[in-house]
Amino acid sequence: QTKCKSRTACMWQVCAIYIVLATNLSEEQVPKQACPSCDATQLCNCSSMGLDFIPQGLTGKITVLNLAHNRITHIRSEDLQQAVNLRALLLQSNKISLIDEDSFLSLGKLELLDLSNNSLAHLSPVWFEHLFSLQHLHLQGNSYRDLGEISPFSSLRNLSSLRLGNPWFSTIRQGNFEGIELLDKLWIDGANLTQYEPGSLTSIKKINHMIINLRNTNLFPAIVSDLVHSVVWLEVRDIKLETVETSLVQNSTLPFRMRKLTFKDSSVTDQYISRILVLLKEITSLQEIEAIDCVLQGKGSWNMEEIKSSGQSFVQTVSLINIIIPNFHLFFDLDGIQSQVTNLKRLTIASSKVFMVPCRLARYFSSLLYLDFHDNLLVNNRLSETICKYAWPSLQTLNLSQNSLKSLKETANSITHLRKLINLDISQNNFGEIPDVCEWPRTLKYLNLSSTQIPKLTTCIPSSLEVLDVSANNLREFGLQLPFLKELYLAKNQLKTLPGAAPIPNLVAMSVRRNRLNGFSREEFESFKKMELLDASNNNFICSCEFLAFIQHEARIAQVLVGWPDRYICDSPLSVRGAQVGAVHLSLMECHRSLVVSLICVLVFLVILILVALSYKYHAFWYLSMTWAWLQAKRKPKRAPAKDICYDAFVSYSENDSDWVENIMVRELEQACPPFRLCLHKRDFVPGKWIVDNIIDSIEKSHKTLFVLSEHFVQSEWCKYELDFSHFRLFDENNDAAILVLLEPIQSKAIPKRFCKLRKIMNTKTYLEWPLEEEKQEMFWENLKEALKS
Repeated sequence: QTKCKSRTACMWQVCAIYIVLATNLSEEQVPKQACPSCDATQLCNCSSMGLDFIPQGLTGKITVLNLAHNRITHIRSEDLQQAVNLRALLLQSNKISLIDEDSFLSLGKLELLDLSNNSLAHLSPVWFEHLFSLQHLHLQGNSYRDLGEISPFSSLRNLSSLRLGNPWFSTIRQGNFEGIELLDKLWIDGANLTQYEPGSLTSIKKINHMIINLRNTNLFPAIVSDLVHSVVWLEVRDIKLETVETSLVQNSTLPFRMRKLTFKDSSVTDQYISRILVLLKEITSLQEIEAIDCVLQGKGSWNMEEIKSSGQSFVQTVSLINIIIPNFHLFFDLDGIQSQVTNLKRLTIASSKVFMVPCRLARYFSSLLYLDFHDNLLVNNRLSETICKYAWPSLQTLNLSQNSLKSLKETANSITHLRKLINLDISQNNFGEIPDVCEWPRTLKYLNLSSTQIPKLTTCIPSSLEVLDVSANNLREFGLQLPFLKELYLAKNQLKTLPGAAPIPNLVAMSVRRNRLNGFSREEFESFKKMELLDASNNNFICSCEFLAFIQHEARIAQVLVGWPDRYICDSPLSVRGAQVGAVHLSLMECHRSLVVSLICVLVFLVILILVALSYKYHAFWYLSMTWAWLQAKRKPKRAPAKDICYDAFVSYSENDSDWVENIMVRELEQACPPFRLCLHKRDFVPGKWIVDNIIDSIEKSHKTLFVLSEHFVQSEWCKYELDFSHFRLFDENNDAAILVLLEPIQSKAIPKRFCKLRKIMNTKTYLEWPLEEEKQEMFWENLKEALKS
């Protein structure tokens, strides 16, 4: 609002305002990238989302933040300021080249930090100053060439594993590892390491396992010399061992800590082998040497005199796995190496195309307890040379799996020379058949015959066994007598039932997974008195009521069955296929069909019994009889032709009123002039004819129906039936055909409700009452005669 004093001052004010506004606008236009999974969860996964920077709004709720595989280039001071409870921060495979000094200031609880495969050109000790809880730090795959002048790890007192190095990493200096005292694992990618200052790794007091990629052979002695006091297991990769003269333990004093040395993906010459076998004897603590995926350049032309003169080796375990010898056809038989193998305890030569060991060499392995020749080219006609008489005299464990053995009988005969053999693995050899009898070492307790294509089991299997594995052999039954057997493995066969417990009474563990078991009963399960583990998973279980009732209520099932309940699935019935056995509950009808049917029958019988009782009480049979009578009446013509009328009236009366009917009414009406012809049941019903037909026929042949009503009539069962038989038809057709005579006063309410038609007539029509006075009786008869004539 103020006026400018000069044009120049106004111009500067305008420029200043423009710069401020432009800055604010540029800040507002920066996209606020966010990760939806970081809103309210402890585990925030923002990996592979194309983020250019760390998302805003991170809170103290987050304990794991995964930002791997993005495009983040810069970690700013405020990015992680609020994430005070972070335990793991994953930033690998980004483009991070810049980290502000106080970026990790608030991460005092951080335990894992992964900055691998980024673009860090240097490591700053300031980054890690406040990471007091850090245990795992991954820094490999960046672009730094060294670790700096001072140790970047001096404040990391709880560090357990450290990974560092890259293709440009070239220098390790003294003091680079100051502050680190104990490490479980140290991995250094030093494939292009050119400079190593002796003593650089001595500040670390103990390392359980160290892996180093090292191509420069000249640095190897100095590194080993520094590590011999601290590293328990040293693994060297990618090294090409050609010549070495320097001692591996120069200026080192006892005691040494190194127990295992591994060479992986390396190559070695004949000359170096001779020298290294001598130099390694200086490391008196070394007990195990391992070579994996290595190439032996040479033909076995080793300096045996030098090796022999250097004394006995302290190494007890040698493992050679996937060793490649390009000039194998020229390779010597290692004659002279005998002096170096007499104290060896364990030897593994696997995946190396070995087809035999000369007998004279095999006899020098006098202390060997463990021999592993798996995945080689051993055949039966060479096995007798490899395991000749007096060879491997102390051997207890032999692994010949995955070779080219064809005859089980010849294999057993060759192994009989091993008088102390306890454990034998000859799995994955194609034997194809099994003899009835075989000869084995009497000491044999563990035998692995899995995947050997044997069709059955015979007494060739030694009865001394404690552990037998015959998995994956297409076996359909198991019935061997093995009284000492404790573990039995029958997986991937065709068994339909569990083996019987009687021949194997001491069994403790058994596997019958992936067979054809439909289930097993309580008796089968409980017959194994000492069973502690049973793996019957992945079978086609029929979830029957008996099986479910046992397996769901047996208290020991959860403790004994391996993989329960996840790997026990119903195959049938169809309604529960795919459901876990432990979760299936069948209905009462499915489980107790016979009981349910019996109960239903009993209930039906009781219902029938109750219905019969109720029918008797409430005259249901009478109602049925009436219905039948009505149906019979309906089938007859509605009115008989006039020529068929034989009577003037059908008389319905109680037997108690027969005196009045037969002596008074019949005399008065049948002796009248003209006389009336009456139909009486005593006199006119046809003998032998069904009562219903008699009643209906008599009514049909009568002009009128005369009901003589009294208390006796209402209470008489016979009159009730007679009245009802008649009224079905007559009353439906013409109510005028009925004449009611009351011998005594009677209320319509006294008439049973089932005589609804009669009650209606009495309520709607006039009826004749028999008078007791004689002077009124003349009028009664006149009225009755008129009614009959109408």
